[in-house]
Amino acid sequence: MPPSPSIRPLGSAPPLRDRGDACPGALRLHAAADGLLARVRVPAGDLTVRQATALADAAEQLGDGFLSLTSRGNVELRGLPDGCDGRLAGLLGDAGLLPSARHERIRNILASPLAGLDRHTPADVRWWARRLDALLCASESATALSGRFLFVLDDGRGDVAALGGDVSLVAERDGAGERTDGDGGTALLRVGDDPAALRIAGPDAPRAALAAAEAFLTAAEASGTGAWRVRELPQEHALTARDVARALRAAGIAATHVPDVARPFTATTGPTTTHPNPDPAAGPTTTDPNPNAAPAAGPAPAAADSSAPGVVEGADGHHALAVLAPLGRLSAAQWRLLTATAAQHGSGELRLTPWRGVVLPGLPAAAAADRLAALSAAGLITDPSSPWHRLGACTGRPGCAKSRTDVRADLAHAVAAGAPVPGGSPAPAPGAPVYWSGCERRCGHPHGTWVDVLATADGYQVSVVRPDASPATQETRPQ
Repeated sequence: MPPSPSIRPLGSAPPLRDRGDACPGALRLHAAADGLLARVRVPAGDLTVRQATALADAAEQLGDGFLSLTSRGNVELRGLPDGCDGRLAGLLGDAGLLPSARHERIRNILASPLAGLDRHTPADVRWWARRLDALLCASESATALSGRFLFVLDDGRGDVAALGGDVSLVAERDGAGERTDGDGGTALLRVGDDPAALRIAGPDAPRAALAAAEAFLTAAEASGTGAWRVRELPQEHALTARDVARALRAAGIAATHVPDVARPFTATTGPTTTHPNPDPAAGPTTTDPNPNAAPAAGPAPAAADSSAPGVVEGADGHHALAVLAPLGRLSAAQWRLLTATAAQHGSGELRLTPWRGVVLPGLPAAAAADRLAALSAAGLITDPSSPWHRLGACTGRPGCAKSRTDVRADLAHAVAAGAPVPGGSPAPAPGAPVYWSGCERRCGHPHGTWVDVLATADGYQVSVVRPDASPATQETRPQ
């Protein structure tokens, strides 16, 4: 599949994009070594039982019988035959997974998976996601966005804000320190890596996100570089919060400039799989430089870790189940078990997570433990102590011809031997995710700090990748 964004050293020149991106979609299939590949966008990871059933049908009737979860909470179908385009589009369209053919590749919206579910939950931002998706699908200008452009909607716990969004929205606590609904309160909007943000009213968040994306398109056109993402803009055309503020004013959206809020956009409580070593002194929220703003009353209550598997206790007596797919891959049988659990015991919805997992909301507290045990028996990761927790790998051989080896088989052997990092020593960055790649493209790699296990002609090379530096090789350990 097309690679993840490259790990570009700080200060290096931005790429010159002289063609459109080749990111696959549900209608634009990618030719892989194991057949055609379809990537189905699932905004905010939200699926109904009907939609999940349609995806299982597509995997079994057209693909290899498996469903792959991506780091953006989307679904990939592999092993598709030539000429299946029409049947696939029909299955997905009938289930409501293709609301606009022209926009299907740009519906890249990540949202906090546990928003509104756990006992001490921050704001429920799912409304933002639904509204933003509708605005995107109705926008003519948005069709010019790359299939790699990413919107991130964080409920205030800091779990997805650090995942490399081009346009990020983070819900703020209200003045009383209580949770707010996604259609109220305020939000911070940030573009790319600009340390500044814009404070906007919660109801304006979806429109503001679209306006920021349109401001990026204007900057990209002016740059002449064909940039696909905000971070690819050259310095002289860099998009900043002040640039976006002008676009918001033109759209009738009020915004207040807030300087230097980079720290709250670094994950704290939730995504230990992305930024395992944030500065604990910084806290999960920004110190508001606006003296007229109402301060939050006391520290925010701890929200659940949305990257961890297990039972999530809700505030309304219902629980959610969070499970992870080993290496992001689920058989159709496992997927159907998840779907049946959601339909028979839960609220009838499934939420896909950027940690290649699935959350099932709305189970009665008395049923949660038994249902989780059934999912564990089916081969899903349900316990944070699992050796597969925080392990990932690219497709590798035989599915990818560019890979040097079958990295998934190699990783399975390493896990069985008790050494998920080649060489047998502990991970060079304790608590960080470990990701195995078959070539330098490192497709699907994590964000933030992670352990890079790269296949080379001489064996596997282990490095630590940090968000503020290029990869620094620790040592090379042939396997």
